[in-house]
Amino acid sequence: MLKVGIVGLPNVGKSSLFNALTAAGAPSENYPFCTVEPNVGTVEVPDVRLDRIHQLAESKTRVPTVIQFVDIAGLVEGASEGEGLGNKFLGNIREVDAIAHVLRCFDDEDITHVLGNVDPARDRDIVETELALSDLDTVQRRLDKVNKKAKSGEKDAIREQAVLEKALAALEAGKPVRAVNMSQDDLPILKGFQLLTTKPVLYVANVGEADLPDAENEWTRALREAVAADAAELQDDEAIVTICSALESELLEMESDDRQLFLDEMGLSETGLNRLIRAAYDLLGLVTFFTTGENETRAWTVRAGSSAPQAAGTIHSDFERGFIRAETIHVDEFESVGSWKSARDTGVLRSEGKGYTVIDGDIMLFRFNV
Repeated sequence: MLKVGIVGLPNVGKSSLFNALTAAGAPSENYPFCTVEPNVGTVEVPDVRLDRIHQLAESKTRVPTVIQFVDIAGLVEGASEGEGLGNKFLGNIREVDAIAHVLRCFDDEDITHVLGNVDPARDRDIVETELALSDLDTVQRRLDKVNKKAKSGEKDAIREQAVLEKALAALEAGKPVRAVNMSQDDLPILKGFQLLTTKPVLYVANVGEADLPDAENEWTRALREAVAADAAELQDDEAIVTICSALESELLEMESDDRQLFLDEMGLSETGLNRLIRAAYDLLGLVTFFTTGENETRAWTVRAGSSAPQAAGTIHSDFERGFIRAETIHVDEFESVGSWKSARDTGVLRSEGKGYTVIDGDIMLFRFNV
């Protein structure tokens, strides 16, 4: 299961956002370090295609794909040296696949900002500096050990030394390790260190309700400028999602029909939570394929570029090991013909082999023999 860590300074709206995402009821009182142990919630990935396939196939059950969010306590300046409860929380971040960095882009005199005023670009720099300093310490400590082995001519140590030196150079230059052009051979070596700055980052601008529906204000504009400047320099792909966590919490209390009416009145096409979940999915380079039948219609997650056998393996390892072929149709084609039988009868159902790359929206039936 994919795991996204929600991070940021204290009192920026992390726990409120987590509560809205998961309806888990995590504490969100107005004081620093309210979150001590990370709260974990599993969220359905919204996908109207799953609903349409389920209806057409008349399956008994509908099973969505899911993503896990982890609410990690607020970081403060000096966290990499143990300030606040820094070391523990930095350890929690190591365990996630991606980071959703929440930044406060609203002013409210009733909610204390830990630094006294709202400045999301500054807050972003503080958190990312702490992540980088933690990585710098990890890399330097490991290099000190590896250098001795490399001097003696150990081949594995020499390879590891080269990878760590690349990472060190980036960190000392103030860049995240994810911006380093690592080879496919380098990546397995780097993965073992669980470096914080290798993780993809999604910036979540938390705005006030008065800023909707455009969700733009002086702070979001400043944040966009800062992120865009860094993304261009690092040749990195960094995304921003604007959301009002207070509004999302209100929407959770409404019935489905009332929620949609309220969104329409606000000039919003969908909830910010749906946009956030999809953006996290896109950030991780994921695609969705579907399986369907009389008993169940289900959504599955694979990395973009996955082969048909790899997709089969997400269902069961035997499917990948004994893969023969995949009967495949895209959801748009499936809607046009209306059923699996019609797909066969009209000849739009394709037979794909081991070299086929799964496309987002494929419906697949795997043939295998073990």
